[in-house]
Amino acid sequence: MQAYDEAQVEVQDFQIYAPPTRGVNNSVVFRPDNPLVADLRVRQALLHATDTKEIVSTLFSKNYPQASSIIASTALGYVNLSGKLSFDPEKSKKLLDEAGWTLGPNGLRQKDGKELVLTAYESLPQPQNKETLQLVAQQWGKLGVKLNVLAGDSGSKTIDDLDPQKTPVSPAMVGRADPDVIKSQYYPKNRDVLRQKGGLSDKVQNFVDDKLNGLLELLASEPNRDKRLAIAGEVQNYVVDQAYAIPIFEEPQAFAGAPYVKGVAFEAVGRPSFYSTWLAEH
Repeated sequence: MQAYDEAQVEVQDFQIYAPPTRGVNNSVVFRPDNPLVADLRVRQALLHATDTKEIVSTLFSKNYPQASSIIASTALGYVNLSGKLSFDPEKSKKLLDEAGWTLGPNGLRQKDGKELVLTAYESLPQPQNKETLQLVAQQWGKLGVKLNVLAGDSGSKTIDDLDPQKTPVSPAMVGRADPDVIKSQYYPKNRDVLRQKGGLSDKVQNFVDDKLNGLLELLASEPNRDKRLAIAGEVQNYVVDQAYAIPIFEEPQAFAGAPYVKGVAFEAVGRPSFYSTWLAEH
């Protein structure tokens, strides 16, 4: 729900409910099998070129918190990584220069005769995703990196999304209350958002991160609660340190209720529960 719509609803005395989904935040992820984003410095540059505060304040209401880790602040095992997610365009320029991507005469970064032009498909189920990606593209464009945002039609998107050469960048998000949601998102035998060799796609040539996969397996198998949450924190740090993902905002489930609707409750990932709901006289 857009901020404007929420304001209109509140004017009519309707209550806004925005329970958290507690899972992996709305993010932009990279597919390092694509040589354009295989260099850690390039991914780090794009992470620090992304002004998530501007995105959230421009496109969303107060019910959509700015992300401070790859999982929501309400999630079990959350670790605050704000310090590693800073908006720092000067650092981004330095990293791109160090990686050999220099500004060409047309304003685009280039290296070995190639331009730093990336592609992402919008995700139709995610709120304001097209607008989010377009704003990311504007921010990256200031550094000489072009991000093409394509319409998320189910046919071509499904096929191209399996090929890191065609989609080096992708939006990602999944809601769940347990830390296993991190494994669900990143493990090659699950959602495989990074596109690893041996995962969901036979288009991947080389990229595998055995350290990440080992941590994800530990996260899913460790029976001790404290140790498991510590592993969840280690995974969050590792994903951000490798700049595999740029977390942007925490996604709630947004609902509006008439003032006479009482006792609305929500389960762990924001779905409404009406067992205790009742209607006051109106």
